[in-house]
Amino acid sequence: MEKNVKIAILLDIYGSLLTEKQYKLLDDYYNKDLSLSEIGENENITRQAVRDNLLKGENNLFEYEAKLGLMKKQEKQEDNIKKLSENVEELGKLITDKKQVKLLAQIKKQIGKIK
Repeated sequence: MEKNVKIAILLDIYGSLLTEKQYKLLDDYYNKDLSLSEIGENENITRQAVRDNLLKGENNLFEYEAKLGLMKKQEKQEDNIKKLSENVEELGKLITDKKQVKLLAQIKKQIGKIK
């Protein structure tokens, strides 16, 4: 997974654990795609201060993930849901009984709600 995408996901998961300033700077940089200079101008700080705060925030996010593993768990859950959905789809190709087909349709609907 690309670093920018990974940090954006980690920010969604752990953003509330960061300081307000770190969250705002990371959000501006990774989600709003502002440059270091633009962020510095908006916050009345130097480009280097923006960079330093971004690095501290990124390190905090990676530490939280290393300790809590919520993103890894989320990815695993999404993989399991995808596999389950694929298995239900394959099973649907094999079944001809109308009651079973209807039940599979209900299961597929429930799986869709999980995503």
